[in-house]
Amino acid sequence: MTRVVFMGTPEFAVPSLDALCDAGYDVVGAFTQPDRPAGRGKKLTACPVKQRALERGIPVYQFDRIRRPEGVAQLRELRPDVVVTAAFGQILTQEILDIPVCGTINVHASLLPKHRGSAPINWCILMGDAQTGVTIMRTDIGIDTGDMLVSRSTAIGELETAGELTGRLSVLGAELLAEALPKYLSGEIAPVAQDASEATYEPMLKKEMGEIDWTQSAEVIARQVRGLNPWPGASTGMAAGRLKLYLARAVQTGSDAAPGTVIVSGPKAGLMVKCGEGALEILEMQAPNARRMAAKAYLMGKRIDVGTRLRKDGEA
Repeated sequence: MTRVVFMGTPEFAVPSLDALCDAGYDVVGAFTQPDRPAGRGKKLTACPVKQRALERGIPVYQFDRIRRPEGVAQLRELRPDVVVTAAFGQILTQEILDIPVCGTINVHASLLPKHRGSAPINWCILMGDAQTGVTIMRTDIGIDTGDMLVSRSTAIGELETAGELTGRLSVLGAELLAEALPKYLSGEIAPVAQDASEATYEPMLKKEMGEIDWTQSAEVIARQVRGLNPWPGASTGMAAGRLKLYLARAVQTGSDAAPGTVIVSGPKAGLMVKCGEGALEILEMQAPNARRMAAKAYLMGKRIDVGTRLRKDGEA
């Protein structure tokens, strides 16, 4: 029976771990990131992969840096035939990659060589892609530069958020992994090198990326809202505090109001804000001192007057 070590951390990786177990592989260990503080009480919380591994009786190993001697030694002791990774969150050294007899296989949530890096799902929305997908690839010393085994595409919904797309791609990735891994191990699939000339690489997400610049086009801001939902989230300043946006779409407008000006507001008409080009229709939001809800539902009980200016922090 093939001995598999799994490396992953967030919810995205859980279906891939399940797929390996359900396919009958001998998953001899799961490496995850250490427990992190979460919630208002900052209580140490196990990541989704750790929780699922323990449910399935799989030994869990957590190292701040797997590349340190103790991490390498533990992996070597497990004698994996193959390592499978999915959103693990740590860089693997050549020493680690040399341990599994059949190499390391990664479930990457983009159509490589597009969107290499740690946040491909967010960036495909931020960049306005119509399609994305999952690539099963061999891991090498570079960042998502290894040879590809197989990929599968899917259309991005018009109002689909990064969180929703993550859920879909996690399932797609698990299905593709279950199909590709046995063919790879048997030599039926020949790895194909990526075309470096078509590669793109985007950086990690940062909290400040969520600040809305209303001088940008409505289309760009709508993608920002969807692409940064659930984290770090898009928001803007208003007199009462921060207005968080969870879902929005671009619309045409003939208004000549200044960018950031509320031009439509009401429980029937909804909430629209003038942008550098076009207007943003806010569909779901969280106003200061309120809960998250549809914009029209909020406006049934509260007012945001037409002419209200929304602005970046620090703007006059």
